Parts: sequence; structure tokens; C-alpha cells
Amino acid sequence: MSERIRTYAEFWPFYLREHSRPATRWLHFVGTTVGLGIAITAIVLGRGLWVFGFPVVAYGLAWIGHFGIEKNRPATFKYPLWSLISDFRMLGLMAVGQLGPHLERAQAARPAEGGGTAQPAPSR
Repeated sequence: MSERIRTYAEFWPFYLREHSRPATRWLHFVGTTVGLGIAITAIVLGRGLWVFGFPVVAYGLAWIGHFGIEKNRPATFKYPLWSLISDFRMLGLMAVGQLGPHLERAQAARPAEGGGTAQPAPSR
């Protein structure tokens, strides 16, 4: 996507399309969950340096998904705050089994190559 996204409402479908493969989403889920566990453990046990385990685990697994599976560049590089919010939103929706409709709408709203109009989602 060459132009800058201006609103979070536009960003959310873009974020989901960048996480189109289930393996990528699950790497995010595991990485963020384990990373949060490490951070909470660090706080509870008073091991301040362990807090650095959160980004290592969370981003490490997420980036494996992006570079190795999706073959794209993580949105975090261009939209750090919206990406963080969207990561937790996606994980919450996954945890309660409600991500499917969001993924379907994101695919249906996929921009056409070179233009801004929607094209039909690819059939699976």
C-alpha cells in the first residue's frame, strides 16, 4: 500500500489482510500471550530486565509470520500505535471466536491493484 492510511477504520481491514494466513495470526497470538506472561512475571517477581522478553518473544514470532509466511513487511514499521491496538483487537476476537466476520469484510473490501475501488475476495 503506497499511500498513507488516514483513519483507524481504514487501517483495521488493511491490518487483517496483512494477517491473512491463520499461521501468522496464531504466531501473533502465541507471541503476544507468552510475551505478556513474561512481562507480568517480571513485574510480580521484581525482575525488571525480564520485561525485555516481551518484545523479543512477541515481535520475534510475529515477524516470523510476516517475513516467512505472509511475505510482507509488518505494519508496525509504518503504523506502530494502530498496529499494537489491532494486535490486541485481533487476539481478543480470536479468543472469543469472533474474528471470522472481520476477516471476511476485510477481504471483501480489498483495494484493486493500482486503484482504490473494491474487488471481490478470492474464492477459496
